[in-house]
Amino acid sequence: MNEKRLVQIERRIERIKDAVSKIGPMRPGSLTRQYKDPKTKSGPYWQISYTRNMRSKSDYVRSDCVAEIRKEISAYKRFKKLMDEWIDLGIEASKLRLKIDKETGSR
Repeated sequence: MNEKRLVQIERRIERIKDAVSKIGPMRPGSLTRQYKDPKTKSGPYWQISYTRNMRSKSDYVRSDCVAEIRKEISAYKRFKKLMDEWIDLGIEASKLRLKIDKETGSR
C-alpha cells in the first residue's frame, strides 16, 4: 500500500513539474481600477499592487495592457497552487519513504 501511494505521488509530482515548465510569463499582485477622484469616480486608471521581498509596491498599468497583466497574474496563481501541491506531496512522500525504510529495515 505504501509503495503504491509513493508511486502515485511521484507520478503526480512529474505532472506538476511538466505543468510548471509550461507556465509562461507571470507576476504576483492584484489588479484594481482606481479613480483620481473616487467620490465622483472620474479619472479612472488601472493599478497593480504586490508585495515582494517584504516591500509593497504599486505600479500604474496602461489600459491596453490590462488583459496581459490579468493573464500574468492568473499564471502566477496557478504556479503558486502547483508549488504548494508539490511541497505537500514531497512531504508526504518523504514520510512514506521513511516508513517503508523502517518497515523493511526491521524485518
